[in-house]
Amino acid sequence: MPLIIDGGPVPNGWADKRSSRPQIPNERHPGSLSLALINNMPDAVLEDTELQFFELLDIASGDVPVFVKLYSLTGIPRTDRGQRRLKSFYSSIDDLWNSPVDGLIMTGTEPRQPDLRDEPYWALLTEVLDWAESNTVSTVLSCLAAHAGVLHSDGIDRCRLSDKQFGVFEFARTASHQLSHDTGRLRFPHSRWNEVQADTLTACGYLVLTQSAEGGVDSFVKKKKRSLFVHFQGHPEYGAETLLKEYRRDIRRFLRLERETYPSMPRGYFDAVSARLVTEFRDVVLSDRREELMEGFPEAALARTLEKTWNSSATAIYRNWLSYVISMKSDMPEFSAVAAPLEIVERKRSAVR
Repeated sequence: MPLIIDGGPVPNGWADKRSSRPQIPNERHPGSLSLALINNMPDAVLEDTELQFFELLDIASGDVPVFVKLYSLTGIPRTDRGQRRLKSFYSSIDDLWNSPVDGLIMTGTEPRQPDLRDEPYWALLTEVLDWAESNTVSTVLSCLAAHAGVLHSDGIDRCRLSDKQFGVFEFARTASHQLSHDTGRLRFPHSRWNEVQADTLTACGYLVLTQSAEGGVDSFVKKKKRSLFVHFQGHPEYGAETLLKEYRRDIRRFLRLERETYPSMPRGYFDAVSARLVTEFRDVVLSDRREELMEGFPEAALARTLEKTWNSSATAIYRNWLSYVISMKSDMPEFSAVAAPLEIVERKRSAVR
């Protein structure tokens, strides 16, 4: 069932993909879901992020019509191009307060302040979080938004890492919950300089769903008033080339003297041939630090080898999330962020199939 963009024109990119697929009327169905996507990503990846979430939700939703409306927080630095994008395809955040929304997804953005509470959008971000507790069935917070959520709700500070947690990591399921049910081991991309830790989360009533020794905590949940808050420290929505683009960006920042160290290669991402190519490029750059050398970065050769190895994991966990939202809309007993027997979880999932 095609995903439906609600509240305005269909963004280019998604419009091209949708044109070749069966269409359904842009009208509400009794079994449909209404989602708000608050996309706060920087301008350089604003459109890519839209498309990544659209594709993931479209696949995960199956036969369920999903209406998605785009928003973005004010206070995030935008270029003229970014402002035009928001004006063309995004609704005002003021429109959210009176909108009937089943679920909300909020992305992070690139932090500019050591303390998130000093960011210019902090007051509005916390207003959205407070609103979502009473006005959504479930809220997904991605990466920086997840860190902001636990800081606001429970005063949990993120911890600075010695190096960027960067690459594709494998995670084990650590609790029985509808969101992680029937998923086995999961693979997800991560790209972050900070983390929140399992013991701190558990002490504040969060249930950690997936984690690993190498990747740390991946996902965790907590019921806040009406809404189940789902937190991802990683990025299930990422496309196959997203980490490559971030790696290229970080190398360029090194060459521009905007960072002191050469970026680490993303782990679990490149094959042996690609790893050799990026290592050879690194050796050249470290011997002659000039931005002009980026012209020799082997991006095309690297891109040809990349696979979205986390696709099935991302689809599974978002399908579970959408099933959760449907089950809660169907007046089933409310979930809490505690371990549930798998047979109960399966019975709830069967009710929405």
